[in-house]
Amino acid sequence: MTDQFRAIRLTKSDEGATQAALETLGLADLMDADVTVRVEASTLNYKDGLAITGKAPVVRSWPLIPGIDFAGVVETSASDRFKAGDRVILNGFGVGETWHGGLSERARVKSDWLIKAPEAIDNARAMAIGTAGYTAMLCVIALERHGVTPDKGDIVVTGAAGGVGSVAIALLSKLGYRVIASTGRVDAVGDYLKGLGAAEIIDRSELSSPGRPMGKERWAGGVDAVGSHTLANVLSQTRYSGCVAACGLAQGLDLPASVAPFILRNVTLAGVDSVMRPLADREEAWSRLSRDLDLSLLDQMTTTAGLADAIPLAGDILAGKVRGRIVVDVTR
Repeated sequence: MTDQFRAIRLTKSDEGATQAALETLGLADLMDADVTVRVEASTLNYKDGLAITGKAPVVRSWPLIPGIDFAGVVETSASDRFKAGDRVILNGFGVGETWHGGLSERARVKSDWLIKAPEAIDNARAMAIGTAGYTAMLCVIALERHGVTPDKGDIVVTGAAGGVGSVAIALLSKLGYRVIASTGRVDAVGDYLKGLGAAEIIDRSELSSPGRPMGKERWAGGVDAVGSHTLANVLSQTRYSGCVAACGLAQGLDLPASVAPFILRNVTLAGVDSVMRPLADREEAWSRLSRDLDLSLLDQMTTTAGLADAIPLAGDILAGKVRGRIVVDVTR
């Protein structure tokens, strides 16, 4: 095992600007924890784009290796839960924010943050899923737990061409739901979204402007990765006893909504966090992904990039130029 490895490293300039570079580091540069992993694949999520470009204060420890996800093979372990050779996945827990992350050939993390990879999902596909797909699964589980079954009506998915949206559509359609996909790129991604299982596509402009406190009932539930006016409008148009799973803020952190849908239509807003989920939740979500996600559809929504490519792609993902999922092959 060589002591050196390549990683993207974020530093701050004297003016406070984020600088990203591909560098060669040593194992001594990693933080102290009980499991060292040879990373085989990582990915780019919206949060990674914010971290690498410095567009939002995601990074809170400097210098830092970004990347909130990785999949790889355990090299050394002081934990009873893992041994050398185990395939593992990490999502969240401040990795890529306050702890060195997955855009690197090596990672050293706390064993409590890791889960064993499902046998049916190889490391590249695990990162095609990544936090975005894992979050989409958590959203679907939230809808199910609130009684939103396929017979209750349509499900709207906002930010449909992004990572969360793409996987959510694939999951929901396979589970028998009729999915309405909301996107700002109807002409460019319409065929792509229909290929994932969307039954209907609407322009995001229908939801992204200020709306009425209560609108016409259109869907039984939703998966929202956008926030702001979009989430407010989704809530206002949700049917009686419906549920909306909210997990993102691409439009904004604000929620300019009314209490009307909650107290007049018994609508539930289910917040979905993927960063600090307990082990049981993480294992359930990944078990469900191995069973409920059509891996051929996952392959259709996935592109692969090298480690150095992650830096320019970070800007593209924020600009809405990325469709589906990006796997970062850290070995190239």
